[in-house]
Amino acid sequence: MRGSGLIDRRSFVRAAGATFVASLTPRALFALERSDAVYASGFRAPDGTFGIGLVTEDGTLIDRIDLPDRIHGLGHSPVTGLSVAFARRPGTFAVIFDAHKRSEPIVIAAPDTRHFFGHGQFSPDGRLLYASENDFDANRGMIGVYDATDGFRRIGEFSAHGIGTHDMTVSDDGRLLIIANGGIETHPDFGRTKLNLDHMEPSLVIADAATGTLIERHVMPRELSQLSTRHLDLDQDGRVWFACQYEGPRNDTPPLVGHFARGEAVSFVTLPEAVTAGLANYVGAIAVNRRDGLVGVTSPKGGLAVTIDGRSGNVVSTTPVADAAGIAPASSGFAVSSYDGHFGANRSPVAWDQHIVRLS
Repeated sequence: MRGSGLIDRRSFVRAAGATFVASLTPRALFALERSDAVYASGFRAPDGTFGIGLVTEDGTLIDRIDLPDRIHGLGHSPVTGLSVAFARRPGTFAVIFDAHKRSEPIVIAAPDTRHFFGHGQFSPDGRLLYASENDFDANRGMIGVYDATDGFRRIGEFSAHGIGTHDMTVSDDGRLLIIANGGIETHPDFGRTKLNLDHMEPSLVIADAATGTLIERHVMPRELSQLSTRHLDLDQDGRVWFACQYEGPRNDTPPLVGHFARGEAVSFVTLPEAVTAGLANYVGAIAVNRRDGLVGVTSPKGGLAVTIDGRSGNVVSTTPVADAAGIAPASSGFAVSSYDGHFGANRSPVAWDQHIVRLS
C-alpha cells in the first residue's frame, strides 16, 4: 500500500466534479464535506455480494462499486486518478476504476496458468500497472506488466525471483520494483492450501522496473524460514517497511516487522513482548504515514493496531481493534478498518476487507 502524498477532501471533490457530487445522497455529501480524506476498500455486503466502498475518514460509506467476487489489495495512481483492486488469491480478475465515476470500470483477467496474488501497483507516471501473479504450474512468482494507456493490455512479465509472491510496490522514481515473496507454494487445484510449510522460501526482492533484472534478494535466515514476508510500504526516504505472518509453532515469538534500504541488510524491529504477543504471529496489513514518520500495522488474529515511530522503531501506541483489517495514513496517524464493519469511529453494515487505499 503506497503511503506517499496525502490528498485532502477539497482536492478529491475538485477532481470528482459536479456530476459525482450530485450523485451522492444527502448523508454521504454531508459526510464528505466534513471529512479530511477519502479511502477505498473492498467489502462484503450483508446479502453476500461484494463491492468496493468509498469511505470518509470518519467511516461513512459514501459510494460503492459492485464486484463479481471478493477482492484483496488495492493500488491508486494520483496522476490518472485511477485505482485498481485485485481479486483475492487465487482469483483471476482485477478491476480498474475511477472513484469519481468519470469512466466505466475495466476488468482484466490473468492469463492461462496464472492467477493474481492480490496485489499490484501503478508506475509513478500512471502509464503501467504491475501485478503480482503466480505461475502455478512452474511454482514461481511473476510480475505481470499491463499498459494503462492501451486498455490495460498485458505487455509482458518479469520473474519475481521467488515463490508465493504477495505484495509489491514501485519506488518513487519508477526505477525499482520492491517485492515481498511470502515463500509459500500454492496451486489453484488446492484452493488456498499451503503446500510447503516445512520448506518455505520467504524473501524480499528489489528488481529493475524496466527489465525485471534482480538487484537484491534478501532471504530470511534459516531460523526464520517460516516467517512469510507478506506486505510492505515505503517511507519518505524510500526505506522499505515490511510485515510478516509466521507459519511455525504458535508458542514461538519471532519478529514480525522490519525494514531495509537498497544496499543494506534487513533489520527487524524489536517490539515489546506484550505487543508481539498481541499481534498473534500475524500482521495482516502495514502502512506508512510519511508526513508523520509513522508506521502502522494491524493484526486481525490479535485484534490489535500498532503505531511505530519510523525513526526510532519505538512503539507509539497500541489500540485494541476486534478483527482489525486495513490500515492507511490519516490526517493524523492512521485510519483502521475491521472485518465487522468498523472504520474509524463509525460502523457500516458491511464487512471491510483486509486492505485500504487512501486516494492520494
